[in-house]
Amino acid sequence: MITLHDIGFSYGNNHVLHDITTEFHPGEIVGIIGPSGAGKTTLLRILLGELTPTQGRINNSSGANIAVGYVPQLDSGERTFPLTVEEMVLLGAAAFSRKKPWFDQSEKREASRILERLGILQLRNNRLSELSGGQFQRALIARALMSRPSLLLLDEPTSGIDLHTRQQVLDLVHELQTDGFTIILTTHDLNWVAAQLPRILCLNGTVTGDGAPSEVLTSQVVRETYGANMDVIFHQGRPVVVDSVNNGDIQ
Repeated sequence: MITLHDIGFSYGNNHVLHDITTEFHPGEIVGIIGPSGAGKTTLLRILLGELTPTQGRINNSSGANIAVGYVPQLDSGERTFPLTVEEMVLLGAAAFSRKKPWFDQSEKREASRILERLGILQLRNNRLSELSGGQFQRALIARALMSRPSLLLLDEPTSGIDLHTRQQVLDLVHELQTDGFTIILTTHDLNWVAAQLPRILCLNGTVTGDGAPSEVLTSQVVRETYGANMDVIFHQGRPVVVDSVNNGDIQ
């Protein structure tokens, strides 16, 4: 679907990404992991078209622009906006709406269909401030789906939510993949992606590993990615990253 060739990006003299070469295929889910400042969000913004690489090139298989939906990291400030869930979701159609600043009935029906698909239609008239973290995350995804994307980018979709809600979000992501979406998400949770996703891309300025978790998550790759000595053990055939037992004076 998308191929990145030697992609690099700099904010002034701050070189964030370099030599990024990888492919994203139609209908797959990819988890991007790495420490804070590794360039994960920057890479998503490049895929979104919000940033232009300072080196390299991006190709896509169709030769035409790919419709991309973007779900940013949870922002508590955004939840203070005096909007209802329906109003926020409709903003996802603003780029192609024929009637601005008003939305027509077909767009409202589409918003209702998406809200029902995500299980939050009953919250359509609720204020954003009334939502739980998981409900707000679903509303953000609904807004992204209003742009009619084929590629969905999720930036830290499980950050700041509890374990039960995290599983609900993951179930939703798998359902959206079944619907035909290609999904790329970022996360700090190594063991979550190792257990739940078929492919991970390890990133720290450049790609340090790319493939199935059982093949990619090794002590060496984790050290190259995070700069820390960690042990990798296997539980029921899946890799689990744990603190190293060889850390000097730890008893």
